[in-house]
Amino acid sequence: MFKIAIDAMGGDHAPNAVVEGVNKAIATFPEIEVLLFGDEAQIKPLLTVEDRVTIVHTDEVVESDDEPVAAVRRKKGSSMVMAAQYVKEKKADALLSAGNTGALLASGLLVVGRMKGIDRPGLMPVLPTFNPESPHLILADAGANADCKPNNLYQFAVLASFYAKAMFGIANPRVGLINNGTEETKGNELTKAAFPLLKEATELNFVGNVEAKELLQGVCDIAITDGFTGNAILKSLEGTSKTIFKAIKNQLLNSGFKAKLGGLLIKNALSDLKDQFDDTKEGGAILLGVQAPVIKAHGSSNEEAIFNAIRQANKILTSNVVEEIANHFRSLS
Repeated sequence: MFKIAIDAMGGDHAPNAVVEGVNKAIATFPEIEVLLFGDEAQIKPLLTVEDRVTIVHTDEVVESDDEPVAAVRRKKGSSMVMAAQYVKEKKADALLSAGNTGALLASGLLVVGRMKGIDRPGLMPVLPTFNPESPHLILADAGANADCKPNNLYQFAVLASFYAKAMFGIANPRVGLINNGTEETKGNELTKAAFPLLKEATELNFVGNVEAKELLQGVCDIAITDGFTGNAILKSLEGTSKTIFKAIKNQLLNSGFKAKLGGLLIKNALSDLKDQFDDTKEGGAILLGVQAPVIKAHGSSNEEAIFNAIRQANKILTSNVVEEIANHFRSLS
């Protein structure tokens, strides 16, 4: 039985969306148990299940505008930090929150703890692509480390390769280094120094530099970069997709009768396309390089997104990928 510690008070729609996602997950996955951290008076009326769910009452909440490290150190009785503490003490196997990203990353690093041999853990979301033969793209790092050293990028590549193999069954995942050109000589000091590290690593299937415009075409399975660049790319992709769908909708609704009629005819196709590129279906972004799975769900997560994040946590625990990663880096020290 896997125990998943969930911050019930984190996210724009907490605790309702979180608890509703838990209700569905408990009914779907008989092998999990959920520990819900938060205000019991708010959580209990929303639960429709009793078995395998425990409420751990907390009076504090890490707010979205709290300074991350300060919040972790000063709000030890908050739903997020207490959930992380349970994972550290092995009372739970994984941590999930849709709350303050920086605070969750700090909780993962300062409370759950960094793996031996890992310099900096990386935040790694999975993005859908347009390539049916390579439908998943792991972006590493997506915001945990604004400034990186070449060895950090190498470690991100190793971490993400283990994850791609375990979660998506990719035998030899292709690793690309995000750059401003595909030529080996392109880039800034970081990418120029990281390139030979990745190229010479026999445990990696390094395919060279890749440009951001190619990422959703399936040019690689794993895209490596520093957290500042990765976060900017992630938010650009999210914003662009939302803007395009909104623009299409507005154009169809404001272009006369024929356009509206055409909109009705393609409504289902557009809806299917939108669903295809809904990144919440992949779950949340995992922080790899800490001693247990730490998953960051999107702040705007609804019950379906929370359910998918729990499904992801369950699959990660079933695959034992975190322990495999830990064993690998222990063997190098």
